[in-house]
Amino acid sequence: MQKQTEIFKRVCAGLLAAALMVTLAACKPATPADAGPAPMPDAAVSSKSLTEADRGEPDAASGSSSGTEQTDAITVTDHLGRQVSFESPAERIVSGYYITTSMLIALGLTDRVVGVEAKADTRPIYALAAPDLLSLPNVGSAKEFNLEGCIALEPDLVILPVRLKDSISALEEVGIPVIGVNPEDQESLMETIRMIGRAADAEERASALISDYEDKLTQVQQIAAEDPVETTVYLAGNSSFLSTATAKMYQNSLIEAAGGTNAAAEIDDTYWATVSYEQLLAYDPDRIVLASDASYTKEDLLSDPQLAALKAVQNRAVYQFPDAFEAWDSPTTSSALGMLWMSSLLHEQAYPLEQMREDAAAFYQQFYGISIDTEEITR
Repeated sequence: MQKQTEIFKRVCAGLLAAALMVTLAACKPATPADAGPAPMPDAAVSSKSLTEADRGEPDAASGSSSGTEQTDAITVTDHLGRQVSFESPAERIVSGYYITTSMLIALGLTDRVVGVEAKADTRPIYALAAPDLLSLPNVGSAKEFNLEGCIALEPDLVILPVRLKDSISALEEVGIPVIGVNPEDQESLMETIRMIGRAADAEERASALISDYEDKLTQVQQIAAEDPVETTVYLAGNSSFLSTATAKMYQNSLIEAAGGTNAAAEIDDTYWATVSYEQLLAYDPDRIVLASDASYTKEDLLSDPQLAALKAVQNRAVYQFPDAFEAWDSPTTSSALGMLWMSSLLHEQAYPLEQMREDAAAFYQQFYGISIDTEEITR
């Protein structure tokens, strides 16, 4: 019995010693052989880690960033190829371009606008759909942009045409996010709507606008396909009827979408081109359409003796884009209505003006929340 007790004590002592050794081994610091790769010095942080930290993106392993919950940055690529980032959706917006100011109305963002371009009182759609814009500070025009005035408004988003590159750079240098836009064709117009929608968290509304535009484009293309015509259109500019829209202009896409041919489509090295009387007589277009903001009248053109030989003049086939609401012949949000108007001009039987008026009224009710006087849609 005493011998069994002794054996028992020895077994217990051995088990205790083994347990102690395991415990000590677990507490021993790791040696270079078993510690795995050494951490990189601070100066050599991986580009992935740096990107995640800069953007506030969660770490892939832990699901968090610096131990706190953060949201992804909003990033858009503008028409200058610049990547512009926002920590959160824009709340104080300055628009230095009437085209994008109109977009902001259609996107339901007027309550976030703190500054607009000069001469806002000349834009009928502002008074009709967003009269508060008329009392906001103006930041000048593309020819004379008020950089200091813009900065003083403390915006978290500025939208400018790409030709104001110097002002865009200056705003960028002081840390103000700025988007440069150049909506001179249908694709870039849609891109501009997407950019603003993304930056201001209005993507659902932007998608609705784009879908509506695409639907109207399909509509006019179908009308043109079902009612083919060979009609040459000369689109006369704002300052003179010897100024015309070339292949590079947005107006060219309005004519082509409706099934017409731009008389000046052969000119593709400039935007608005100045032509001679002789050149206009050589074009001899079927229809002449004046820009909505033309500084002259249809009668001025019709009564010019040097143009008397034009068949469009002889047939009095001289028209003007309506200007009661917006410049539909410019790349505005409502420029899809310009396509419809041109379609009604070239395909009067297939798509009469009265139907076009109804479609325009529905558009302004849906996206601008206003009822328009359709009798102001003229030719």
